[in-house]
Amino acid sequence: MKQKETMRLPSGRVIIDQEFCKGCSLCIRICPREVLGLSNRFNSVGYYPAVVESAEKCNGCGFCAQVCPEVAISVYRG
Repeated sequence: MKQKETMRLPSGRVIIDQEFCKGCSLCIRICPREVLGLSNRFNSVGYYPAVVESAEKCNGCGFCAQVCPEVAISVYRG
C-alpha cells in the first residue's frame, strides 16, 4: 500500500519591512527554527536587511519580532 505524502504548512508567517531593517541579525540569532537570514542586496539606506529564507519552518513564536530594535518585523500565527 502506498503511503500518502503530507505537506506541512507553516503555522506562522513573518513579514519584514526591509526599509526599516538595519541588518543587526538579532532576529536571525534568536530564531529557534532558522527561518531568517540576511539578504544579499542592500535596502535603500545601505543595510543588508533580514529576509525569510525558510517560511515553511516558521511556528509563529514571535521571538524575532520581540527582539527587533527597529520594530521592522510582524509575525502572524495561523
